[in-house]
Amino acid sequence: MGDAAPESLILDLLEWVASGERSYEDVMDAWRTSCPRLPVWEDANDRGLLNQEWINGRCAIRITTAGLALLDQHRASTHSPTKSSINSGLSPQSHNAPA
Repeated sequence: MGDAAPESLILDLLEWVASGERSYEDVMDAWRTSCPRLPVWEDANDRGLLNQEWINGRCAIRITTAGLALLDQHRASTHSPTKSSINSGLSPQSHNAPA
């Protein structure tokens, strides 16, 4: 069995598909890989995060409710302020701002 795709790449794919309707061809051009160690498209499909629908004779790729839930979970975990940023009164992004 091959290695699973890194979660960050799957999240990138989901963000990209969620940002607008994508054709199957667009998705394949951008995300298909021949590398057996990086099966982003395959893993996202196997996990039920994407759905293929035929609309007016063309295959459209859409994010599923499971995919949206994973994105929401990721956004909530990455956008919640850290304890140190709450104590300092700074947002997490402001720690990296140039002086």
